[in-house]
Amino acid sequence: MRRHNASNLGLVFLYLSTGFACSSGSGQKTGSTAESGSASTGGTSSTGGDTTAGGASGANNLGGGGSSGTTSDTTATGGTVAIESASSFRCGNWADQRDNFVAGNLLLSGLSTTDSYDTVLAKADAILGAFQTTVGANSVRVPINEPTVSGAWWNAYKGTIDAGIARGMKVIIAYWAWQNGKEANRDAYFAMWKSVVDTYVGNNLVYFEPFNEPWQYNAADWTTLAVQWVTAYSNVPKGRIIIAGSYSDTDVRVQGADSRLDGTLLSLHIYPFNDPTQTATSAWTARLQSNLGSYASRTIVTEWGAPMTTGIDYSGAGEGDNSGSFISAISTYLHDNTIGSCYWPVLRTADFWSLTTLNGTGTDLSLSITNASGLARVQSAWRM
Repeated sequence: MRRHNASNLGLVFLYLSTGFACSSGSGQKTGSTAESGSASTGGTSSTGGDTTAGGASGANNLGGGGSSGTTSDTTATGGTVAIESASSFRCGNWADQRDNFVAGNLLLSGLSTTDSYDTVLAKADAILGAFQTTVGANSVRVPINEPTVSGAWWNAYKGTIDAGIARGMKVIIAYWAWQNGKEANRDAYFAMWKSVVDTYVGNNLVYFEPFNEPWQYNAADWTTLAVQWVTAYSNVPKGRIIIAGSYSDTDVRVQGADSRLDGTLLSLHIYPFNDPTQTATSAWTARLQSNLGSYASRTIVTEWGAPMTTGIDYSGAGEGDNSGSFISAISTYLHDNTIGSCYWPVLRTADFWSLTTLNGTGTDLSLSITNASGLARVQSAWRM
């Protein structure tokens, strides 16, 4: 997601005119997207790693498996599980309260800058346990950026990933450019990814998303960078690489058709603000079908969502309402076509799109559902 505040309202009209999604405030979203289409081949199913499902290391070991170090801030590397296809993802985004476009350390909802690795690990275990039991997710999507990975916070932040691994969850690590839809420094970008890949390449539960919403790039230039990423990290199985669609993940045709990216998974985003006057389920179905084209079996819809705390009831057909028609159509299409997806967001503090609210203090944390009918739609999309 991209969001704006009062200081950059002037950019809204540029985004709207160029097909970029943008947002306003906490959860309020506006904008439009380009449509697209494309072909298929799900994720590969090779194996790798050295222990079953991995496990976080250190003083607070949440689940078996080996680790890549000897101290409490090291990370899990194991995992002999097969690489799973795009359709297997029942995924939730876990986000920073400020959204993930942060010029500094990312702080996922519920975390504190004073948290140690062990504290992050314990908090993440509680939160991701609720992702599994309260929401029904088997995967989580978490953000990274250069400051988060390059500084001391990374030693603690890895607990969010390790807790998911220890629980046997698939973990998508996705890069958010903190300004202007483009990495600030290409060398720093690749250095960040080298650190992340070196740590987690051995675990098949971890999937790498080189770029979330590369909206500053045209389709050709973004594809060139994606190919460079795949080439630079050729030790990563292609079935664990998730390539963004063009612009704001809205069009997967160019990336899907490029033979240099064969075997990778694809990422697509779709939101009700992509067409804020649309109230017909048939139109949303047509849009998503067009955006996916023939690449549906390779694609994870890594972001889709709508308001959850406004009292809206998503149990009906949804006709005549922008959000209602969107949720009805998208959840039905994902279900009927066996497409994996990540709801945005399962957890983001003070966001009225959030599917859950965080409860508790310290490491004694739980999640409560904000909209039962919304959860039912999400679980239906996940074929639960």
